Amino acid sequence: MYTTTVVCWAFMLVGVLNQQPASPAGASTSLDYEVFKTKIQPILLAKRPGHARCVACHSQGTPLRLQPLSPGSTTWNEEQSRKNFEVMKRVAVPATMRARLLVHPLAEAAGGDFYHNGGKHFNSQNDPEWQTLKAWVMGSTPKSD
Repeated sequence: MYTTTVVCWAFMLVGVLNQQPASPAGASTSLDYEVFKTKIQPILLAKRPGHARCVACHSQGTPLRLQPLSPGSTTWNEEQSRKNFEVMKRVAVPATMRARLLVHPLAEAAGGDFYHNGGKHFNSQNDPEWQTLKAWVMGSTPKSD
């Protein structure tokens, strides 16, 4: 009984700690759909050594649910991209450096949170893909490839 109670409290604490912070007062930054479609979605599809692609897990069985790719497709169509954009808004609060999109896949030693089922995809805030995610969330233009 005691162990079950402790485990339940631990899960509740994790849930509270993982809540998305509110956007800063007066923040007028919004997320750019075109940048999402052209710069962010390719990151969600990228293969990284030792990791599954984000879409592999996040198109099924997780609360953050991306659209599954259509059979034979290597990217999403317009309708799927729009749905993905709406979903990603939950984890990419504009102008928030603690947005889950930034901290969840980032190594804890680099400023990320402590756990992500899919592992830590980025070991450093200097990683070019992480920099692109950050630029999008913060409302600046990501560097071109």
